[in-house]
Amino acid sequence: MESFFSDLARIATLTFAVSSMLAVGFRYTIQEIVGPLRNLRLVIGAVVANFIVVPILAYGITRLMSFGEDREIGLLVVSCAAGAPFLIKLAQMAGSDVAIATGLLVLLLVITVPYMPIVVPRIASAANVSAASIARPLVLSMLLPLAVGLIAAKFVPEWTNRLLPMLGSLSTIALVTLVVSTVLANFDEILDVFGTGAILAALLFIVSAFATGYVLGITGRGTRDELALGTAQRNIAAATVVATQSINRADTTVMVVVTSMVSMAVLFPTAALLKRRTELRASASTEEPSGTLEAPL
Repeated sequence: MESFFSDLARIATLTFAVSSMLAVGFRYTIQEIVGPLRNLRLVIGAVVANFIVVPILAYGITRLMSFGEDREIGLLVVSCAAGAPFLIKLAQMAGSDVAIATGLLVLLLVITVPYMPIVVPRIASAANVSAASIARPLVLSMLLPLAVGLIAAKFVPEWTNRLLPMLGSLSTIALVTLVVSTVLANFDEILDVFGTGAILAALLFIVSAFATGYVLGITGRGTRDELALGTAQRNIAAATVVATQSINRADTTVMVVVTSMVSMAVLFPTAALLKRRTELRASASTEEPSGTLEAPL
């Protein structure tokens, strides 16, 4: 059964990534996606947060806590992987600007591909990381569907308008399937990490990454939520490729899975709270002041 659920999780991951990126391509233009990246402060903040501060935070957590060398390597691998398709769903749930989130996603993906083969071997000397092994699934499951969606929206908009609602439903179903199948496929391994400190380490990592993105997202153009979510949600697909194909240590892969589950448990409720906050602010701003005194005649 574990093999069945593992295969189901892989299919759900691919389905979620492709449907999410296709939907973004259907909904937004290239100008809308690339436009936010003209904000130099946002780009610098995203790069510094994701590729400098977050790996340092992960390293600090592994020095502060001891939860097994192979698991610690897993957390460090996750810290090097940025640009996850979940960012699109998180941005939608938070009521954030999906175009900004997509621009960040593309930026982080493009940097992650050459970044991981350079950095990961310095984290795990036994790792033999190939840039192609990281790039191939990311390009095929994320960048290619985005490009197809952009082209289709330009030349056959009537079809994209019909398919867009179905893609939204498909991505939601795939996400639920992914969460459930991941838990069932790794149930015994997840139970084994209880009491090791690994779950607490993953929680500290996600929270500190979110805080890093939120602080560095002060660009004056309302990009705090997008950068906070984009920094906290790591690219588990890329991390899994490295953990399984390059490092191939059981506890390293389990730590990637545990961190993925902790991030879902933390970030999806956080996104809902961000949306609630935005709605309350919008409601407050539209309320007319009451209690105005009329001047006596």
